[in-house]
Amino acid sequence: MRVADILTADLVIPNLHSTTKADVLQELAHYLASKRPEIKAEQLVTVLLDRERLGTTAIGEGIAIPHGKLPGLKGVLAVFGRSLTGIDCHSLDGQPTKLFFLLVAPDESAGLHLKALARVSRLLKERAFRDRLLQDEAGATLYQIICDEDARL
Repeated sequence: MRVADILTADLVIPNLHSTTKADVLQELAHYLASKRPEIKAEQLVTVLLDRERLGTTAIGEGIAIPHGKLPGLKGVLAVFGRSLTGIDCHSLDGQPTKLFFLLVAPDESAGLHLKALARVSRLLKERAFRDRLLQDEAGATLYQIICDEDARL
């Protein structure tokens, strides 16, 4: 699985407006729903908040990978968002979270869901890649930066 299979250029948010964890989950979910009519924003927000209650998806080093499953989807979808100032998402290292990769998978697809999580985690492991995502101030090339790194792996 490639990130380019689940993320499109129209699903990249260069400048998130949220300042709290709950707000950023809302912002990401509503943005995805605005681009993909099969997604019901409030249903996705509920799924994401339920997942966060199990433990934070802010894994540290400025990264969060909120994720969940919804019935009726045909495949995994992703939305990428960036906060240049950072958001307190109760990350494992206590640092503000700046890079968000929301993943949503079909209800019955444990394998695809896990593959997507593994791919995004591997992609974000490289510090130089994360730095490039944060240095692109206009956000115009974020999608291309992500696709280039994904193709390199």
